[in-house]
Amino acid sequence: MNEGTARSSTEFRISIRDYQAADLEALLEIMNEIIQRGDAFVYEIPFTLKQMAEYLDSYPTAFVATLDGRIVGGYVLRANQPGRGSHVANATYLVASHARGHGIGNMLGQHSLVEARRQGFKAIQFNAVVSTNTNAIKLWQKLGFKIIGTLPRAFRLGDRRHADLHIMHRLL
Repeated sequence: MNEGTARSSTEFRISIRDYQAADLEALLEIMNEIIQRGDAFVYEIPFTLKQMAEYLDSYPTAFVATLDGRIVGGYVLRANQPGRGSHVANATYLVASHARGHGIGNMLGQHSLVEARRQGFKAIQFNAVVSTNTNAIKLWQKLGFKIIGTLPRAFRLGDRRHADLHIMHRLL
């Protein structure tokens, strides 16, 4: 088990631990909140419990973040490509809107860098970071990621406007 704990400046207890089946409903709620917002994930229709379980099962590695014992986020990690591209990881992160501002995204990002290295990955690549998600972009850049490409108007926001998608990369 890979765990991490920290205290934020406001003295909240944040922990990261391995995903367990009992975490499914909490992660589904967070996932669907993000899907409904329409500004980060490509999915348009909320997930069912079965779809969320299948999504998580498609990743060999999954972690959850807790804030004072309540699940408020998580991430999944896998190879970005099979075969000759399998040394580059890909990850997806979730943070509940009510838990933002406590450093959870930063902790998840840092944890994933350590975990990816531990698993033998040589880099991490994000294939679709929405250009309007400026907080995420700033965080990833702070953690050493660079925008290596931009797909013009490749993402349709929830309000039907189009935004660019960035491909971000970081060597480990």
